[in-house]
Amino acid sequence: MKALMKTTKSATPATVEKKWLLIDAEGLVVGRVASIIANILRGKHKPSFTPHIDCGDNVIVINADKVRFTGKKLGQKVYYKHTGYAGGIKGITAGKVLEGRFPERVLEKAVERMIPRGPLGRQQMRNLRIFNGAEHSHAAQNPEVLDVASMNRKNKVGA
Repeated sequence: MKALMKTTKSATPATVEKKWLLIDAEGLVVGRVASIIANILRGKHKPSFTPHIDCGDNVIVINADKVRFTGKKLGQKVYYKHTGYAGGIKGITAGKVLEGRFPERVLEKAVERMIPRGPLGRQQMRNLRIFNGAEHSHAAQNPEVLDVASMNRKNKVGA
């Protein structure tokens, strides 16, 4: 009698199939949508997930300027950066970033901090495209629409 062989198949860059997904971020909670995007970029939603291979999908996010925070985070959450000089730490609140010139950076930083640091993480972050308005330049890829708001009632503020 032949014994059953149980082997684990590892994905290789040649065998990975990448899809294009479209997420409308209007009214969604920043942290919740960022964790969903990070899992998709890493490929953890696929049964063929391999930690050392970029097996995630491409994600297009529209209406990134209309994301929401819960509680008092809009006025109290502070993003810090350092100039490199002594005493050169600067901070800006999340509300000012959303009202400023590049409001998509709120969502971009939230996703970036959920992706592993290193060459693989940088490669996975290149698969993320964030747009402020409802239009995007990737219509030729025929992205599938992913309705994040219907996944959980807490994903949307005021629902």
